[in-house]
Amino acid sequence: MRIAVTGSIATDHLMAFPGRFVDQLIPDQLDHVSLSFLVDALEVRRGGVAANIAYGLGGLGLDPLLAGAVGPDFGEYEVWLKEHGVDTSAVHVSAERQTARFMCMTDQDNNQIASFYAGAMAEAGRIDLRAVHGRSPLDLVLVSPNDPGAMVHHTEQARALGIPFAADPSQQLARLTGEEVRRLVDGARWLFTNEYESALLCERSGWTRAEVLERVGSWVTTLGADGVRIDSKDGPTVTVHAVPDVTAADPTGVGDAFRSGFLAALSWQLPLENAAQLGCAMSALVLAAVGSQSYEIRPQALLDTVRAVYGDRAAALLGPKLGQLT
Repeated sequence: MRIAVTGSIATDHLMAFPGRFVDQLIPDQLDHVSLSFLVDALEVRRGGVAANIAYGLGGLGLDPLLAGAVGPDFGEYEVWLKEHGVDTSAVHVSAERQTARFMCMTDQDNNQIASFYAGAMAEAGRIDLRAVHGRSPLDLVLVSPNDPGAMVHHTEQARALGIPFAADPSQQLARLTGEEVRRLVDGARWLFTNEYESALLCERSGWTRAEVLERVGSWVTTLGADGVRIDSKDGPTVTVHAVPDVTAADPTGVGDAFRSGFLAALSWQLPLENAAQLGCAMSALVLAAVGSQSYEIRPQALLDTVRAVYGDRAAALLGPKLGQLT
């Protein structure tokens, strides 16, 4: 399966706060909050939702096409992605803006406060999927968080070209209008959200859960430590528990890694349950590492995790595919 991953490409600045955010908030002073947190650690890492997902797909041998906008500072990052199996030929390089920056602080409870500078991402709408598809036919377009106009543009291009698409609005739901949410979701083969985002999506779109399910193929909801739930209009709900007892080093990029494993398994034509299992196993790799592209995919270790957590049958189905990566 040839997958185009559209969305953000960024540099992550990840900080660790040794306390709890909630302990710093005074209930009757929340209308004029002014806080500064002294952090113990700073990690500067490669990131961006689309780049994270493409990195995982590349590690699983899928040769994903990354379609996002960057600045002239992208050179070293591009080499890294190419070395890890990502096709960067559809990346737009801005002559005026720097690559986006994600700044995130995590407390001891794994709560996060983050901000995002779009930078070159504002030019992502200049990427033409028609030209990309003409050069190398696409089987799926994943529309992940990006400049809102670019998200709508790429979704409409996928519809016009008849290419199945997956909607992953996630972090941008706070920025998108109701009309934009509806245009992004309607007709998606796959819809990805976490549990909070699923409620926000319904609020923004004005649709009930049932109405959303009328408009998409399947709705994949990640549930953190509780795993994942997959709902479809006419099919049974599929639930898969997360990999237990993972030492959490940094939650950044966990959902992106899930999408990589899930879509890779689908491209291998495996059942939904196995796709979710591989997604959860990939999530565990990222959770145990600092940074969203700091983990290494070791096929045998990944297969051992699947076998230990999900059983021999799951390992037997995924084994031949993961074995091809060695």
